[in-house]
Amino acid sequence: MNSLVSTGSLHQAFSAARRRAGEKPFLAESALCGGQSWSFEQAGQEVDALIAVYDRYGWGRGHRIALALGNHPRHFFHFLALNGLGASIVPMNPDHRSAEICHALALSAAQLVVAVEPRHAAIGQALGGHPTLGQLPLVRADLLDRHCPQAPQLVAPRHEGPWRQEAAILFTSGTSGPPKGCVLTNEYVLTAGAWYRDLGGALSLRPAQERLLNPLPVFHMNCGMTSIATMCLTDNCLVLPDRFHASTWWEDCLQSGATAIHYLGIMPPALFKRAPVEAERSHRIRFGLGAGCDPSLHPEVEKRFGFPFVEVWGMTETGRFLANQHEPRQTHTRAFGRAAPPLQVRIADDQDRAVPVGTAGQLLVRASGADARQGFFSGYIGQPLETEQAWRGGWFHTGDLVRQTEDGMLHFIDRRKDIIRRSGENISAAEVEAVLAVHPAVAQVAVIAVPDELRDEEVLAVISPAQGWPPDPSSAAALVQHCLQQLAYYKAPAWIVFRDQLPVTATNKLQKNLIFSKDGDPRLEAIDLRSLKKRPAAEPTARP
Repeated sequence: MNSLVSTGSLHQAFSAARRRAGEKPFLAESALCGGQSWSFEQAGQEVDALIAVYDRYGWGRGHRIALALGNHPRHFFHFLALNGLGASIVPMNPDHRSAEICHALALSAAQLVVAVEPRHAAIGQALGGHPTLGQLPLVRADLLDRHCPQAPQLVAPRHEGPWRQEAAILFTSGTSGPPKGCVLTNEYVLTAGAWYRDLGGALSLRPAQERLLNPLPVFHMNCGMTSIATMCLTDNCLVLPDRFHASTWWEDCLQSGATAIHYLGIMPPALFKRAPVEAERSHRIRFGLGAGCDPSLHPEVEKRFGFPFVEVWGMTETGRFLANQHEPRQTHTRAFGRAAPPLQVRIADDQDRAVPVGTAGQLLVRASGADARQGFFSGYIGQPLETEQAWRGGWFHTGDLVRQTEDGMLHFIDRRKDIIRRSGENISAAEVEAVLAVHPAVAQVAVIAVPDELRDEEVLAVISPAQGWPPDPSSAAALVQHCLQQLAYYKAPAWIVFRDQLPVTATNKLQKNLIFSKDGDPRLEAIDLRSLKKRPAAEPTARP
């Protein structure tokens, strides 16, 4: 399983596909973003032209170039060109503001930024106000041929084959702190692509027949690394919308000819809450791949839309992902698959000791064989201590709390940091969020722990209300009563804060660390609902 067609670079894998597939489609804008398409040959010509430009100015092995080109095929033209020259890319998040831009560029030590408007202006403003990045070259993508600066001369990088060469610096989502930069090699990229190619089951890919509509951003490993590599290894086409739009999603799927989609957890409920449209059943989609589909909706989502939404688990650091692609998939649970060679898994306690089957613990992963890190990221750039801490004991510590059943199925519980400890009970923030998310009053929700003088921690929910629902105590009480009907009393929110919207990353992951200031007490602006959380009266004991 997962044999590679190449042990070279992503560009070499693309070049092999170009020779095989020629005029078959490779990259496309989604229909509602213009619908322009490039065959493997046409994309190759774009890549060749960019190689000539970058090479003329001396860019190549050892250089890092930041790309702020948006969710568009042009991003991959530049990526493949620079990869062909042995350079590494740093994909930029278009939603980042000045401090975040400077953090990414400083940590990655990028030597050039290539951007489209309006990102060119925003990045220029950020660089102009930074004490050490002010001289970093910034060039507009459409003027690259004329205005590209000469590359700096470097100490000759260590000679190594393209397989081990750095391909990209990708940043983690930063949901719990400043994003860390993951160093990714060609080995990582192609291993991830081959893994997806060979998964089979509900995720079977037909060579030269698929059109994958992926609304995730190109600076995310899902789209920017795994998807593009898989298309190169299977001669298939990647279709890029600018992002997910619930109101036009099915029309875009239909017009783009999508045969597969990728999704995030927010997408299925957003689509399910909308009135049915003809396009949601007249599409050609064979499967969806994603994570976080609410198990209370999952079976109904598949029934209504007519294809499997296959839950997977993965991280930027791991490249490969675990998938629940074989029946029975247990869609009424948070199952995300079983371990598959060469990926090994271990469920461990806080002392890294294996826990019994059925017991919750942290998910640890590694590659089998002599090199536990084969196919994983190469490390956090500039943070060797954090890298070794994550790999302590020879296992990568994911930070995710899971349990494994007797049949080997892995079930997601929560991020370890999102467990709320109340009076000795462990409460999953994700579980409470899932219950709140289906209430019609809730547009967005985040559940966090707050201090409690008697119970150690208590449950606080931050709600962005849906249109028509007032952010008042009456609505808050209704939400608590909704939780009390479906959850143990102690899991219901004790406090509720209403916000117009919640901070999310460009991949729509909640940034809980940005909701409140670090030094503030969230309870000061919350509605106190503790009086509603009462242990139910004991049921009378039945007499014989």
